[in-house]
Amino acid sequence: MAAQFGLRLRKGAATTALAAATVAALAASQAPGVTTDSAGRQTAGSPSPEATTYSEDTASGDGRYYTDLPPLDSPNPSPGTGDGSTTAGSGERGIPATVLDAYKKAEASLRDAKPGCNLPWQLLAAIGKVESGQARGGRVDASGTTIGKILGPQLNGNGFANISDTDNGAYDGDATHDRAVGPMQFIPSTWEWAGRDGNSDGAKDPNNVYDAALAAGHYLCRFNWDLADSGNLRSAILSYNNSTAYYNTVMSWLEYYRKGTHEIPDGTGSLPHTPSDNGGGTTGNGNTGNQGGSGSTKPSPSPTPPNKDKPGGGKPGGGSTPTPPTPPTPPTPPTKPPTNTDTVHHLEAAGPAKLTATAGAPFTDRIAARTETKAGKAVAKVRVRFTVVGDTDTTFTGGEKVATVVTDSTGKATAPGLVAGEKTGAVTVRATVVGRTVAALDYTATVTARRADALARTTTTELTCVANGEFAEQVAVKATYKGAVAGKVAATATLIKSPLDPTENDKGPYFKNPADGKPLRTLTGLQTDKDGLLTLPKLYADAAPGTYLLRIETEGGATLTVELKVEAAPTEATPTEATPTESASPSAGASQ
Repeated sequence: MAAQFGLRLRKGAATTALAAATVAALAASQAPGVTTDSAGRQTAGSPSPEATTYSEDTASGDGRYYTDLPPLDSPNPSPGTGDGSTTAGSGERGIPATVLDAYKKAEASLRDAKPGCNLPWQLLAAIGKVESGQARGGRVDASGTTIGKILGPQLNGNGFANISDTDNGAYDGDATHDRAVGPMQFIPSTWEWAGRDGNSDGAKDPNNVYDAALAAGHYLCRFNWDLADSGNLRSAILSYNNSTAYYNTVMSWLEYYRKGTHEIPDGTGSLPHTPSDNGGGTTGNGNTGNQGGSGSTKPSPSPTPPNKDKPGGGKPGGGSTPTPPTPPTPPTPPTKPPTNTDTVHHLEAAGPAKLTATAGAPFTDRIAARTETKAGKAVAKVRVRFTVVGDTDTTFTGGEKVATVVTDSTGKATAPGLVAGEKTGAVTVRATVVGRTVAALDYTATVTARRADALARTTTTELTCVANGEFAEQVAVKATYKGAVAGKVAATATLIKSPLDPTENDKGPYFKNPADGKPLRTLTGLQTDKDGLLTLPKLYADAAPGTYLLRIETEGGATLTVELKVEAAPTEATPTEATPTESASPSAGASQ
């Protein structure tokens, strides 16, 4: 299906040679100094291009992918052909409708959840093309679930990574070794923590393109990677499959889809032809279009039965009993030396015994574990997975709850920094050895509530009102902790009887219950805002004049007592009746 530099590829030896040569050349041009093998994978001793501190499990287990490159013509439909679904090569250029919708919905979700990641849906489309040919050309049902599972080859070390079963075959149907699963080819151990519910049906199914696309988006956005940065983009792609050729192939499709694309009906997409291992390795489960290969290994022929027509060949009376031919002895497979992981007997705590942080703040100390043999000898180059378990919003830096770290020369693996969430209490972080069943090591980190050690009013206005009236100004305070703003700190406000009796008063000023308007003299569940500010509801006064006290307290011990004065209502003056002026008597002696 693929064309490289104007030459359409066909299956066969020539195709394989051309694909390998082209990919190797492209890899060399984009990654100077990196040594690759004939399949474009990094050879032993080559530095990892991403060179990140944390060696996260690759999403696909570095399994099989497809090396077919985009055609030279435009990904947009030709003029006059509608959606392009009937034109030659349209299945190669277009993206099946449901699959395309899943990619775009995942991009929209990540835009809200992790806006700093800048994930383009075209990157998901490029990885989906390389991993499974867009879910085998869009063979999905109405809900986005693939029609038949897409399984990669058995990861048994034969041309691929050696990953023993981690899911009891729950996802991949293989209880011996893991296989990559679904349209985005997640290995079960990675899906266990990276899986997402992309279609809101309450399940996390790696075979559903909505779930798989959203999981791939979150996987690519971990560690605060900004995919608009070329270095972060490279690290993210290589974390999916640590192969330079893989990176180059994905980038080719990413640039192709960025030029434009179009929607085609589900099930009409073309299938890729050129696997990265040239068809080698263990085949898949035999499903049609299985990424692991739809063929099956031919059974060994049965030993040739004895020829009954020869003398003594088993006929009655034919002489001595014939000796059956001895079946050939199968060759003894070479004994593989134990890997570093195979020698790990247990995990030992190598970090601080106690970790505490205030809600929303980073933990100062970091969790660490050491891998050791039974004799207590340190084991280097072993992957240790740290997982934040339970119902908590505490995460590692970057918002992830899982990180895998390779032990150093002393056998020590140090987890990324923890960031406390808003939920207070104990948090469990579990360390396990990837690829080896040994007892897990649990660490307890404690998240304490945000605190304030000082409160102050934001104004100095005297708070007064008349009986049966309302206070003109609302009480507003600012909380600080060690001189810094104390945001999101829990607080209470109580109208108390006296400095020596902090119980709730039964008269004087009051708040109004928002539900029924009745007097309320204690407020709980208050919280300062991000700037440490808290404004209380309006205060009212009953008929009792006097001086009253409002006490505000915060988590951490900050206390402020505010004085409230209620003055007696002025008495209305009774109007005085004027006495009419009597008429003057006639002067004595006045003549009549």
